[in-house]
Amino acid sequence: MAVTSSMLLELGAVAPDFRLPEVGGGEVALSDFAGAPALLVMFICNHCPYVRHVRHEVAAMGEEYRARGVAVVGISSNDVAAYPDDSPEGMREEKRRVGYTFPYLYDESQEVAKAYRAACTPDFYLFDRGLRLVYRGQMDGSRPGNDVPVTGRDLRAALEAVLAGLPVSPEQKPSLGCNIKWKRGNAPDYFGA
Repeated sequence: MAVTSSMLLELGAVAPDFRLPEVGGGEVALSDFAGAPALLVMFICNHCPYVRHVRHEVAAMGEEYRARGVAVVGISSNDVAAYPDDSPEGMREEKRRVGYTFPYLYDESQEVAKAYRAACTPDFYLFDRGLRLVYRGQMDGSRPGNDVPVTGRDLRAALEAVLAGLPVSPEQKPSLGCNIKWKRGNAPDYFGA
């Protein structure tokens, strides 16, 4: 398991466009979230121990902030040939088991992950009403085995600032987790950077 950190997309960047299949059926596009006060894009998967460590808080935060109008979406971009637990069928089961109420999308081509410069799972991107990146980084300081409680503190602070119309602190710590599992020959130029 390679561990990688995030923070490659520059603050102020416009949310890259996407249209991806949702594991429950249909497709979801960036344009579906027009008018939301904020957009939270999360690159997650099923097998990664870092995601498994925080998945119940991810589900709780997704439900809580969606109820407050925030657009929330999870995306899995892993190579399912090498990691079959991350297949759309596995994603559908994970969504049901964990209680994700947000769309869980499958990025088979891995082009959306590249557009966001996603590096690891989990990787969190928060955009304001104008779809400008205001936060990218860790959910909180908890990691598997470090005995720090999973609270979502850092991501929650950014969400609360956006909803209150306040600036998000530029002091942001990278997310840490398993690297995205790129298909053979498909790793982006920033992989390993």
